[in-house]
Amino acid sequence: MLDAVPRRPGTRSARRVIDFSNGLSESVGESRSRLAIAAAGLAMPVLQWEVRGSATWALVGRVDFGWPELRTVGEFDGLVKYGRTLHPGQDVAEVLVAEKVREDALRDEDLGVVRWIWSDLANFGATARRLRSRFRPT
Repeated sequence: MLDAVPRRPGTRSARRVIDFSNGLSESVGESRSRLAIAAAGLAMPVLQWEVRGSATWALVGRVDFGWPELRTVGEFDGLVKYGRTLHPGQDVAEVLVAEKVREDALRDEDLGVVRWIWSDLANFGATARRLRSRFRPT
């Protein structure tokens, strides 16, 4: 459709949006995070990066955002995984402990871990600084 109306107002912006879109973002929070990451001038991360153990190649965890070459992962923490997606009979504390164990395993792979929440997206500067401080080229 954009090719049919190349000079129409908004076409350039629409192309940028299409080029930037990615079906691997699993939530609005992750999509908004990608915009904040880009606006902060950070390198674009690998989405839904599957981290494998350096010794066993077993799956350590899948992270929202990964910068493999910079040994850093980013996680957007919405409230969904701590509430609406609980399995029947599952307690929030179980989810929190499992998340802590997973994060410890990521750190054991010598990865820096940065987490953020919705309120961090309004002013992403502090989060961007935390990410930059953990970036370590391999």
